[in-house]
Amino acid sequence: MKKLLLASAAVAWALTGSAWADINIATAGPMTGQYASFGAQMKAGAEQAVEDINAAGGVNGEMLSLTIGDDACDPKQAVAVANQMAGDGVVFMAGHFCSGSSIPSSAVYADEGIVQISPASTNPKFTDERPNPDGGTYRVCGRDDQQGATAGAYLAANFGDKNIAIIHDKTAYGKGLADETLAAMKAAGKDETLYEAYTAGEKDYTALVSKLKAENIGVLYVGGYHTEAGLMKRQMVEQGMDDTMLISGDALVTDEYWAITGDAGNGTLMTFSPDPRNAAGAADLVEKFRAKGIEPEGYVLYTYAAIQAWAQAAATAGSTDYDAVNEALNTGTFDTVLGTLSFDDKGDVSLPGYVFYEWKDGSYAEM
Repeated sequence: MKKLLLASAAVAWALTGSAWADINIATAGPMTGQYASFGAQMKAGAEQAVEDINAAGGVNGEMLSLTIGDDACDPKQAVAVANQMAGDGVVFMAGHFCSGSSIPSSAVYADEGIVQISPASTNPKFTDERPNPDGGTYRVCGRDDQQGATAGAYLAANFGDKNIAIIHDKTAYGKGLADETLAAMKAAGKDETLYEAYTAGEKDYTALVSKLKAENIGVLYVGGYHTEAGLMKRQMVEQGMDDTMLISGDALVTDEYWAITGDAGNGTLMTFSPDPRNAAGAADLVEKFRAKGIEPEGYVLYTYAAIQAWAQAAATAGSTDYDAVNEALNTGTFDTVLGTLSFDDKGDVSLPGYVFYEWKDGSYAEM
């Protein structure tokens, strides 16, 4: 037992980097696998948030330690991670990334009294059907019904004369986003030419591309992740579909998309919330990341903000007690790198919704 206690102390010391850690928080996402670039974003944001909060005195005078969970965007693995976090005494989870992971794991966190704020899970069910209607489950990102409404209206308004295909990867995120986009597009008076699912993780989408070519598709909307979307875009260009535009959602906010497409990715459009890197109040933090060789793209600052909101709520509550922190989150206003935010009675954030970005010459920028 003595050896076990000494080992635990060593782990806590390593995680804080300086002092004994009294409060264990966590982030979890795809730290490995084909979507690991997003896990890296979350890890970077969480580590910097813990470092900065501890440097400012911690939470209620106690230092934070950070546990990293790897769910590989797999629902079963996410539940296993959630149970492990409960066993490790985690009081707050800044995660998960994929909606298919956040939704099932939220039941574990609610049962175990662990507050969960996702930086990135956009499926409406995450908050609409949260296990504890009084709190416990929140997000600092937008929702797919918001994102889909933006995308669908844009498709109808700008590509009324094009054949549009909408496809999805069958995940909670991908299918949910595709369905919301399709519904909004149809409501705006534009029908799809093709709607179907594809299998994530494949390397060869030439059969799909051939079908798109046969249907004379001018716009391909992808409800899914950057790895598959990048391959599709590259293979479309290889088959002579240079003029077919690829449009997708916030899962393309990683430089890895361009690493897959190369110049074929020029002109790709995607929806994402307004880029927090451009906010005046974020300038110093952005420079701090860049000085470490980290570009705070995508969900880096969203993860940082999730931890900021929880820490401020815990400070207001005067403890990390589940019910007390929930009460503070439900009623409070929080100053974060994303701006001043609050949560509604579902746990959704008050921040602005979605805007369009364009990929050009290796980077993306708001249109």
